Amino acid sequence: MDSVDLTGRVALVTGATSGIGAATAALLAERGAHVLVAGRDAARGRAVVTAIRERGGKADFVAADLRASDAVRRLAREASELGGGRVDILVNNAGVYPAGPTEEATPIEVDAVYDLNVKAPFYLVGALAPAMAERGGGAIVNVSTMAADYGISGLALYGSSKAALNQLTRAWAAEYGPRGVRVNTVAPGPTRTEGMEGMNEAMDAAAAQAPAGRAAEPEEIAEAIAYLAGDAAGFVQGAHLAVDGGRTAV
Repeated sequence: MDSVDLTGRVALVTGATSGIGAATAALLAERGAHVLVAGRDAARGRAVVTAIRERGGKADFVAADLRASDAVRRLAREASELGGGRVDILVNNAGVYPAGPTEEATPIEVDAVYDLNVKAPFYLVGALAPAMAERGGGAIVNVSTMAADYGISGLALYGSSKAALNQLTRAWAAEYGPRGVRVNTVAPGPTRTEGMEGMNEAMDAAAAQAPAGRAAEPEEIAEAIAYLAGDAAGFVQGAHLAVDGGRTAV
């Protein structure tokens, strides 16, 4: 099989109704995967699915609010059913990225960030990775951030949640890798997505500090995710792939 050919595989992408998630869903479908587009906004999710189908791809929308553990487990069941009893690729992309002083974060905000950024991937992997291992293979890609790799004022909550996800990647690689399930992380830098609208000035200032000197497009992050999901990355396990224009290298 071509190393970029994902024909016959089922890919679940969380937070796939916009931005990096939508770009990833489109690219995985272009490469032949049956993509399950998960998100809270049904209208946006169906629009992503329609666009994929119009280009000849295969996709379905799965409604999911991943802030509650029972909803996460329900998503795993529904995704497996839609995938004909399997999910071969899991992209943990859904997340929130609040900014602000630590002393102003409320308990509700702290819980909301960790529920979505840490607990949801944890429960999804727990629900789906064992079946991947039983079938002898699978790929999990966790979407992190460069803000987890060094200290940034105002991003303690967000950065720490993604740092936890980075450690989960390493632990899962050790746990599931011997059974054929590859687990890796992509860590984007500033990226032009719908969620960053209104923050262009701050994003451009952050991006200017990197060697690339600009913000990324969602499709550029999707390429890295698709690489780790495919056979070309067959010997890549527990890796932390920075896609940040070189920011964490300098």
